[in-house]
Amino acid sequence: MASLRSGLNDVFSWIGGIVAFGTRSLWRALHPPFEFSEIGRQIYEVGFRSVPLIAAAGFAVGAVMSMHTRASLERFGAESLIPTGLGLALIKETGPLVTALLVSGRVGAGIGAELGAMRVTEQIDALESLAVDSFKHLVTTRVLACMVALPILTILMDFTGIIGGYTAETFISGISFNYYFDRALSAIDFDDYIPATAKTILFGFMIATISSYLGYFTKGGTAGLTGDYNATSSADT
Repeated sequence: MASLRSGLNDVFSWIGGIVAFGTRSLWRALHPPFEFSEIGRQIYEVGFRSVPLIAAAGFAVGAVMSMHTRASLERFGAESLIPTGLGLALIKETGPLVTALLVSGRVGAGIGAELGAMRVTEQIDALESLAVDSFKHLVTTRVLACMVALPILTILMDFTGIIGGYTAETFISGISFNYYFDRALSAIDFDDYIPATAKTILFGFMIATISSYLGYFTKGGTAGLTGDYNATSSADT
């Protein structure tokens, strides 16, 4: 029972630390100095350099979803609903979710590794010794960059997914470009599009906050970067 209580305390302490860490990053973003150049560089790293991955994944997801949807709707003679169903599924759920997963894998791991390496090699301490606000320069800029980049990447995912669906359909049924996009976009309005895309701002905040938290407070030398604390403690003994 004591071990369970201790484990729950650790879990809630970790969650509370992340919440306080993320709140601090947003609060510091509202106060000068504003790191516009660093934010722009991070948007480039997070957003622009993720474009090939997001575009390729979106195209593949759209093509696969189109073929699987066709396999189900053909039984009911409802092939004409394939573009509409694909468009709604991509924009409302699949696009934001897949984009967040891809960015968390590519960018989240990079942020954690980069800040963790800076911590264990004492680069963060060196910045602070030069009177540089390391938290704002390293954490706040990355959080804001992810919050800006995720909605843009989600739009790209939605667009390339619809293109992928059209490519699959035109090979199977020879559907025309105008008819496909008219059907795909006819059932979608701003009430569907805006909330689904806006929620990726929260996804970006969560990805950057958790990754930065794990990297910024890394301990245990280089083994701490991979979480191998047991190896570290055994080496110390």
